[in-house]
Amino acid sequence: MPPCDFVPEKYESYPYERMQKIREQNIAPSLRTYYKRPLLLHQGHMQWLFDHEGRRYLDLFAGIVTVSVGHCHPKVTMATQKQLARLWHTTNIYMYPAIHEYVEKLTSLFPDPLKVVYLTNSGSEANDLAMFMARLHTHNFDIISLRGGYHGGSPYTLGLTSLTSYKHGVANGFGCTTTMLPDVFRGPWGGSHCRDSPVQTVRKCSCTEGACLAKDQYIEQFKDTLNTSVPKIVAGFIAEPIQGVNGAVQYPRNFLKEAFQLIRERGGLCISDEVQTGFGRTGSHFWGFQTHGVVPDIVTLAKGIGNGFPMAAVVTTKEIASSLAQNLHFNTFGGNPLACVVGAAVLDAIEEDGLQKNSEDVGTYMLLELAKLRDKFEIVGDVRGKGLMIGVEMVTDKDSRHPLPAEEINQIWEDCKDMGVLIGRGGLYSQTFRIKPPMCITKRDVDFAVEVFRTALQRHVERAAAK
Repeated sequence: MPPCDFVPEKYESYPYERMQKIREQNIAPSLRTYYKRPLLLHQGHMQWLFDHEGRRYLDLFAGIVTVSVGHCHPKVTMATQKQLARLWHTTNIYMYPAIHEYVEKLTSLFPDPLKVVYLTNSGSEANDLAMFMARLHTHNFDIISLRGGYHGGSPYTLGLTSLTSYKHGVANGFGCTTTMLPDVFRGPWGGSHCRDSPVQTVRKCSCTEGACLAKDQYIEQFKDTLNTSVPKIVAGFIAEPIQGVNGAVQYPRNFLKEAFQLIRERGGLCISDEVQTGFGRTGSHFWGFQTHGVVPDIVTLAKGIGNGFPMAAVVTTKEIASSLAQNLHFNTFGGNPLACVVGAAVLDAIEEDGLQKNSEDVGTYMLLELAKLRDKFEIVGDVRGKGLMIGVEMVTDKDSRHPLPAEEINQIWEDCKDMGVLIGRGGLYSQTFRIKPPMCITKRDVDFAVEVFRTALQRHVERAAAK
């Protein structure tokens, strides 16, 4: 494990067993934990987490892609402490410096005409508001999303979210329609040149340079949805530039650009859900939509915007934002002074620490190292991603692409944790390891993580051979 000079404080809270009992009795059972013996985390420092026994872990999941600049980053911590002593909360019925300073800084990072911000508190809330704006502005109702997409857990955004594990048996999301996911690894079409990634699928294709049969076929499916499942005019289309919860699924090049054009021809607005891809995580660009060569009408932000502090935002044009001003619309906590100071400090840390460039360099290095494991182990079906937005999809074998059984994936996952590396899970069958660490991670950390993953995979091979 790479060295770390940080020394955590001594743990002085309840014993582990009492924590377990409180959780069983007083915390909603829907809030599930990872691992057979859940971790009791005590402290964090940059890319490292420490449990109640003082054991150190390399965090490759960043609080579900939320800790962007590092746990307890000194600059963000200092700014937060300073604001805590000045003013915690007022509301937008008054003016205060923090919100004006922050939105000026945030909107400077967006292309025209995306220059108006509505600050909220969570990604679900931001996407809910984006839907509302699209419907108000267009006077249309239907909104399209991609299968496998995750856009929130509120009653409205559940209609956009298209993963069975998040669906409940109650009516939700009226006017939401899902369409085929252009997944070039697991979908019906895909090849060896489709993705904007240092690593392509193991599938082969005969496409000439500049052409992509897979993209063309998925666009035909998109057109089919427009022609059969929704009215001739729609309110909008929402997509993640790279799907997050579904396991870092990437679309073929130019798919999003052509899909946006088709939606606009139908009178709809295009919404980019940047909750996981934003703030330099993909490396080459600050925003995920920029990697697709598009400018959305609405952009939603959360997670990495506050490095773990609960805040989110909707960024749009002045014209679209004005649609919401017909009547009162208010958010008590959105854009509070503390959140705005945190958000500004996060932007400063990304710039001053060179974290976007680090995401590109270290992310590319990690993708290429993981690709070597894919070539060695039959159960590693796909390695994909861009920057530090990475997915490793596990299969029984590369030809069938059947998901590796859950009990086998679970053991690999547990082995990684026991060796000091925390990773996430995702995908329809929870078959994909999600690697989205704080953007301060180093190549030395990557070497350690890849070696741990290699060891866990080798142990799996040995267990299978012993059966």
